[in-house]
Amino acid sequence: MADQLSPDEKFHLITRNLQEVLGEEKLKQVLQERELKVYWGTATTGKPHVAYFVPMSKIADFLKAGCEVTILFADLHAFLDNMKAPWELLELRVKYYEQVIKAMLESISVPLDKLKFVKGTDFQLSREYTLDVYRLSSMVTEHDAKKAGAEVVKQVEHPLLSGLLYPGLQALDEEYLKVDAQFGGVDQRKIFTLAEKYLPSLGYAKRSHLMNPMVPGLTGAKMSSSEEESKIDLLDSAGDVKKKLKKAFCEPGNIQNNGVLSFVKYVVFPLRGEFCVKRDPKWGGDKVYTAFEELEKDFAEELVHPGDLKASVEVALNQLLEPIRKKFESPELRKLSNSAYPDPSKTKGDVKSVKAGGGDDDELDPSRVDIRVGKIISVEKHPDADSLYLEKIDVGEPEPRTVVSGLVAYVSQEDLQDRLVLVLCNLKPQKMRGIESQAMLLCASVEGEPRRVEPLDPPEGSSPGERVFVEGYETGKPDDKLNPKKKVWEKVQVDLKISDECVAQWKDKQLMTKLGQITCKTLKGGNIS
Repeated sequence: MADQLSPDEKFHLITRNLQEVLGEEKLKQVLQERELKVYWGTATTGKPHVAYFVPMSKIADFLKAGCEVTILFADLHAFLDNMKAPWELLELRVKYYEQVIKAMLESISVPLDKLKFVKGTDFQLSREYTLDVYRLSSMVTEHDAKKAGAEVVKQVEHPLLSGLLYPGLQALDEEYLKVDAQFGGVDQRKIFTLAEKYLPSLGYAKRSHLMNPMVPGLTGAKMSSSEEESKIDLLDSAGDVKKKLKKAFCEPGNIQNNGVLSFVKYVVFPLRGEFCVKRDPKWGGDKVYTAFEELEKDFAEELVHPGDLKASVEVALNQLLEPIRKKFESPELRKLSNSAYPDPSKTKGDVKSVKAGGGDDDELDPSRVDIRVGKIISVEKHPDADSLYLEKIDVGEPEPRTVVSGLVAYVSQEDLQDRLVLVLCNLKPQKMRGIESQAMLLCASVEGEPRRVEPLDPPEGSSPGERVFVEGYETGKPDDKLNPKKKVWEKVQVDLKISDECVAQWKDKQLMTKLGQITCKTLKGGNIS
């Protein structure tokens, strides 16, 4: 097919349904001379879900346009991103990703022989690549690195150096994979612009960048591997698909943040070219749409009922998932799935028996973290640092704890005085500008210009010392002191967030005291640190 397409037709196929393209003229120039070389990378962290069909459908477009396509399994990136994938599980997760993504591509009839599959650590640990990492790190400021990864790398108050390296490595991949363009979600735009800025400084060519829109999940927010209710897993049964779609946000006439409608737009139409809405004959019977705009218009005008849309998407989705389910019925792939993603309910010994290791499952238990309600009884500026507060916080012990926090730029002393807050009490004390901080004050934050930070709020009527727990983990006992080498807090903190209702959550389960849920005032979707 590609041989019969003109450069303009190839460009249209490559860029259709994208939200943004950087470097269009360069793309057109390459297409006049030869086929485009493009890569898509995926960090091997949580299990891929149905939203991965969105990039898969674009990869199908790239191949139809004659592109040379490389898929990068970014295992090193998965580790660098705040330890989302333990080092011991990297190899297993790469194998899982390779099997499941190949199964996805086969389910949409993409020929695998036209694709090149690469593992990040196959070239990212070479002498030349490592030297380029050092060269790049001598040019990129901490501000630029943090800003570039703001929407991709997990953001915490005290970021690990590994997360700051992540954007630079993704930029270097473009050179070492010898491509003309990188494809990804629009959430990676800041990483792409960092690559465009700094690769020429190393003597390498500036690449083009192709960006997909972010597809809403079933709850209306971004579909995420860490948010169970927002996604449908590729191995979910037909019954699970039905149950999750039934709960999906799909308000009559509402075409904004509608994950069900978006799936039809970005997956079904590009792959099938049409979509059939199945309806009872008394409501007009089945209707086949050959353009998404017609379906969207009918749904906006409430000519298509959400129940009919969901039922029809269920049919289309199960057609895509069934070949993947069948492939993973084999004992070898079932074992791989269980090994790469050990069940957190298993004992420590069970997890450690996994080949290549699995880490301490206890470290993922949020009840090991000692979070309490605290009351700030005094607050003043740090004597040696104008950007820090020195607080005395009552956490239900005979003596208040001394806490050093970086809230000067965000909250006034008056607003903090006598305020009820959340305090993490079993971290190892750390000296901050000469004063030992005996606990951590927990806050919600949203990155941006400017960055916004708010202390978390316990329920009204709370008292200092009251325990904060994750819903469903009420009976667990916190460690006396967290071992810094085990990084228990860091691993729990990865999945702490603020919901769209301003409720603090860990893996979609509420943070609570005996009086109710933990909240913040305004920072919807924020991180907690």
